[in-house]
Amino acid sequence: MSKIKPSKGAPYARIMGVGGYRPTRVVPNEVILETIDSSDEWIRSRSGIATRHWASDEETVAAMSVEASGKAIADAGITPEQIGAVVVSTVSHFKQTPAIATEIADKIGAGKPAAFDISAGCAGFGYGLTLAKGMIVEGSAEYVLVIGVERLSDLTDLEDRATAFLFGDGAGAVIVGPSQEPQIGPTIWGSEGDKSETIKQTVAWDEFHTGDASKLPLDSEGNIKFPAITQEGQAVFRWAVFEMAKVAKEALDAAGLSPDDLDVFIPHQANERIIDSMVKTLKLPEHVTVARDVRTTGNTSAASIPLAMERLLATGEAKSGDTALVIGFGAGLVYAATVVTLP
Repeated sequence: MSKIKPSKGAPYARIMGVGGYRPTRVVPNEVILETIDSSDEWIRSRSGIATRHWASDEETVAAMSVEASGKAIADAGITPEQIGAVVVSTVSHFKQTPAIATEIADKIGAGKPAAFDISAGCAGFGYGLTLAKGMIVEGSAEYVLVIGVERLSDLTDLEDRATAFLFGDGAGAVIVGPSQEPQIGPTIWGSEGDKSETIKQTVAWDEFHTGDASKLPLDSEGNIKFPAITQEGQAVFRWAVFEMAKVAKEALDAAGLSPDDLDVFIPHQANERIIDSMVKTLKLPEHVTVARDVRTTGNTSAASIPLAMERLLATGEAKSGDTALVIGFGAGLVYAATVVTLP
């Protein structure tokens, strides 16, 4: 028989507070059209996006995260010192080490929490939320800060007609803490690595480091292009619409709910056509509020779900205590879906 003392965590976990940060610069489609042959009408019809936010030099991954985290901490009614772990999901922190989570933890005055980064693309917030729930229930932390943050403008090829208009910057954060009743449902998550080539970085960092112009993509002026995110749009669209609707339904079933029980649907803000198709496939009732933050924020990858959640609560389109289905999906291809009670 094991001599190890059992963990003493909370029976359940919940989202206690949410915060977001959008860079001050708003970029309309007209700016994107300076480098691609397209139109405002085409971009809106294909993606729903009218504007996005791009970060300035001062609005770093850490700086945006600190702003979003401060709002989430205040919303949760705790102090930074109470945070036992900081989990950051991002693909746009360019230092291999140390993790940006350690810098953020220090800047918010969190003391000495566990701090680490995860790379799960647009599903990263769902992955972080699931890890946080496990820490709370297991007892290794009482409060966990989960951040989704991206500066995708740094990884955007402005000459790529398929992706130049998609990406934006921003940070979203939540505080996860103990609960006496279930407020974060079971997570349905997974990966389909055989489809990893459909969303990827154009050039690996080691290849870019060689600087061999004969082997690297060049811009219209013959300069080596910085690595960027590229995707096979139609393949990703079909996968998201058909496969992710199934995953969303599994998350509802795992939580013991039906579409009629939902108040809010917060999918990853990748593309409004994907959102509309998922709503139709899931047969969501008209009373369900659907997040459409993509229209003015663009695709912010790991930040998109917490940013959309924060805006819905701030505008009154959703309210504390509402039941929300959240699902993220993207590069890998990876996905994560769960049902939560909004803070």
